[in-house]
Amino acid sequence: MYRVGNFSWKRNLAVLWIGVFFCSTSYSLSIPFMSIFLSDDLGVDSHLEIWSGIAFGISFLASALISPFWGSLSDKYGRKPMLIRSGFSLAALYLVNYFVHDPYVFLVVRVLQGLLAGFVPASIALVATNTPEEKTGYALGVMSTSGAAGSIIGPLIGGVISYYYGNRSAFLFSAAIVLVSAVIATFFVKEQVYDRSATRSRVRDDIREARSNRAFVSLMVLTGISSFSVMILEPLIPIYMLDMGIAKNSASLTSGIVFSSVGIATVLMAPRWGKIGGRKGYGFILFIGLLGGGIGNILQFFVTGYVKFALLRFVYGLFYAGVLPSINAMVVQVTEPGFRGRAFGLNQSVSQLATMAGPILGGLLGAFLPIPVVFVINGLILLTAALFVKRRQLEACVSAARAGETPSSL
Repeated sequence: MYRVGNFSWKRNLAVLWIGVFFCSTSYSLSIPFMSIFLSDDLGVDSHLEIWSGIAFGISFLASALISPFWGSLSDKYGRKPMLIRSGFSLAALYLVNYFVHDPYVFLVVRVLQGLLAGFVPASIALVATNTPEEKTGYALGVMSTSGAAGSIIGPLIGGVISYYYGNRSAFLFSAAIVLVSAVIATFFVKEQVYDRSATRSRVRDDIREARSNRAFVSLMVLTGISSFSVMILEPLIPIYMLDMGIAKNSASLTSGIVFSSVGIATVLMAPRWGKIGGRKGYGFILFIGLLGGGIGNILQFFVTGYVKFALLRFVYGLFYAGVLPSINAMVVQVTEPGFRGRAFGLNQSVSQLATMAGPILGGLLGAFLPIPVVFVINGLILLTAALFVKRRQLEACVSAARAGETPSSL
């Protein structure tokens, strides 16, 4: 078995998979009932769609602003300290949510969650920099299943806890399981020794270096589009369940089932897409994923029953499972090992900005347009991204970047 330093990369991958699974579960617990929590527990009576969008998005804005700083620290001090910092901080903040009764205080806590987050991107960066290059695509595909598995079980658990024990109890469960992630990171994650005497880079210099890598810039654009596409629907689906005629007291549980359908598809397909990408090229997998995701979103316009809607979301997820693992694998291919922590930090900033903009714009669109129309808009965005990959011949551009060239097509 290939070993990095004095530890097995496969063992490290397994430990980080568990940590990301618990962390992703803790985050996704609140997705099915966020809108209902704002309404029933915090007293938001009007403009619920807008409040839901802001509550989803504001933590991601804070995370986007701080991620390059955390990425710079991770390249100097290592990714493991970032795991420990974010894990224990998030556990404390989820616990605070249990005691919040004012919507504005809730927004403040959401901002703090964004500023102190970073467990998942730090885990991805650690896997990317501590795995043999020929195994990176497979490892990142496996890591994407941990987040997807968390997104499966999280909404289901959140919906059940919200239904039987109340919304606030779900925050207690979130605090407990993200604490498990922090403990796992502290005692079981291994990382190559870092030379901490080196000078820490400045974010401005990191941005300048990233801009000189045109293949990396293209991948960041696609990361933003992909994250925006996922999050634009997050605050709308629970409301859409109510529009379908689902009773309010069971809307959280039904939304959890719908959200989980995409996660189940990702768990099934992401490792397979990773292996196929290693043979056929990650650019090809990226194009197929965006194309299938775009068509799948547009088809959701024609479905009204929640069972058929969940099934279609599952099929959409089978294709979309290949998108983010392919992008992450290509980021590894076009960046130097010493820059990868900062590269993933910058990429995470783009992702978080898009994740912030998605629910806010989704909330605004949902307030003025029928929600099925938003599905069509989302599908067109993904089809445009697929066309971008095809016309830019991104796979060839990545190969050129690896060879140290500057392809004119970029």
